[in-house]
Amino acid sequence: MEKLLYTIEPNNHNEKDLKFILNNNRNIKFISLMGVDLGGNATDEKIPVNLFLEDISGFLKSAIQTDGSSVELYNIATLNNAKVDLMPDVDCKWYVDYNFEHIDEELNLPVGTLRIPAFLIHENKKVCSRGILKKSETYFKTSILKLFKEYPNIIKNIGIEDISNIEDIILTSATELEFWVNTPEDKADLEKLYVSQSLKEQYWKRTHGIIRTCLEKTLIILQDIGINPEMAHKEVGGINSSISIDGKTNHAMEQLEISWKFSNPLQVADNELIVREIIEDVFTSNGLEVTFKAKPIYGVAGSGEHVHVGVSAKLKDGSIKNLFAPKDMTKDYLSEIGYGALMGILNNYEVLNPIVTSSNDGFNRLVPGFEAPVCIVTSLGHNYEVASRNRSVLVGLVRDIKNPKTVRLELRSPNPLSNTYLVIAGCYQTMLDGIKAVAKSGLSTKDLEKELSKEVGQESFYLEKDRAYRDENDVFEHYTLQERNCRFSVPPATVYENMRNLKNYEYKLNSLKQGNVFTDVIIDSFKMGAIDKWVKELENRIIHDHMETVRSCVKLHNKENMDALDEVAWNAISEIKFNIMKDTLTRKSLFTNIRESIANKDYEVVSKLQLQLKKEMKEIQELYVQYSKNIY
Repeated sequence: MEKLLYTIEPNNHNEKDLKFILNNNRNIKFISLMGVDLGGNATDEKIPVNLFLEDISGFLKSAIQTDGSSVELYNIATLNNAKVDLMPDVDCKWYVDYNFEHIDEELNLPVGTLRIPAFLIHENKKVCSRGILKKSETYFKTSILKLFKEYPNIIKNIGIEDISNIEDIILTSATELEFWVNTPEDKADLEKLYVSQSLKEQYWKRTHGIIRTCLEKTLIILQDIGINPEMAHKEVGGINSSISIDGKTNHAMEQLEISWKFSNPLQVADNELIVREIIEDVFTSNGLEVTFKAKPIYGVAGSGEHVHVGVSAKLKDGSIKNLFAPKDMTKDYLSEIGYGALMGILNNYEVLNPIVTSSNDGFNRLVPGFEAPVCIVTSLGHNYEVASRNRSVLVGLVRDIKNPKTVRLELRSPNPLSNTYLVIAGCYQTMLDGIKAVAKSGLSTKDLEKELSKEVGQESFYLEKDRAYRDENDVFEHYTLQERNCRFSVPPATVYENMRNLKNYEYKLNSLKQGNVFTDVIIDSFKMGAIDKWVKELENRIIHDHMETVRSCVKLHNKENMDALDEVAWNAISEIKFNIMKDTLTRKSLFTNIRESIANKDYEVVSKLQLQLKKEMKEIQELYVQYSKNIY
């Protein structure tokens, strides 16, 4: 496969080069424009390459018309105003997606589709995730330079004498992708999975068999397309697969992680979509199922997608200065700019969180324990010289005292199906809000460290008075639930509660809306989409799945093998079953109450009932496991 072309770089996005490249790679048969809507869904349509070659310049300069029925743009692409155009992005890397199951017989090469990232245009405005992230990048860079002119001390303190020495501002981001792999139709052995996780039997263990082969194939393809994978390994979840007599893998159920090199924010988000597609193609073509759900298996570690963000300045002498790194790594955790960025995310997280977690699946992962962050808190380290990497906090500080270039922030709450474009854009918007506040305050790094380390009830120039924001303890083990809620605020527990914060903390929305990056129209569209998907999934999928679970809890004991303990346990299970799904002439079941509240659009009630349902489903499953164990 050495003959295969995998990428076309921006400097080749012109008619002459593209004609030469495509005419010399005749197995590339199709063009596809990859626009990304507000739900994070990428478009994919096949355009014969011959049509593209007929008028390349016209294709790149004018948008391809479509309609809003195929993209998630609530209240934007409406029934009476559905025209949405796809505009190719000529400033980013283009990828070739190969179908290794479809071989061109003449060339004996797989048929390829040139994936061209694009912008979704509605009424001459970019209304897509890619457009928002690109606008955020531009606004952050121009704003930070203006800030340096107005408050030059914040760059002098990190060793940049004058703004004229700065050639460019560089934004760097990265994600880490976790996912589950299993053989089709396998049912999870929850007890085995839980025990294996508790013993950490799978974490960083050697892969073998078909899973090892698929992982290696994936890494090789990622290298070929220039995404530059850095590491792949087993995660904490999973159980050992078995091998059949003919050498095939049976009963595989493993959690894996792949990470790759940093890049600019837009390229990182594009890369992630491509990586997910490659993983799915490789594993499914080898008879395995892949899921990027945040919590595919109840009671077992879910999958996260930590998002890393950093900012540097390229100086005219060619050197790079990390703007988050302090002048002396042995005397400070962060620079003034770094403290501002960290405070910005923490202080505005109530309006960033709806973007990060907008699905039922995402909230299933955000449960105390399993290293899933639910508290708005950070950790800096136990001292300046030794990094601690507290895994229980929302935003981690990544730093290596020997290498200031590595200093960055790690948002630990996103999951693999979070909209990475909007998450990264939101991070840079909220970081900029904090950096502006710190620059205006004139506080030193020592003062800022004290501000961030403040106790509940202490006043702050920027952070909220009645909260704490820094903690070096394991916040799940060190505090009770009540103590956590008092120190770090009560986290939202449903999609509705999260979206409601956009109204409750409306004054914090300015951090997202600065520079007209997230507009009211975009925010309202995203919110409407999240609510719509929340209730539809709850009514049509979650209730159906729970119904099957409840029905599977059947009576196992009889007069010959029973004890009074079994009868008591079964009666408790039966009562919960009855409450969850059985209507009578005098009362309605929990399922019926949820459906009726959805029909009435009483989402406050729906949210409360969903939490009650979640509690009762957890209880009935735990009771049934214990009941089953006592039946011989």
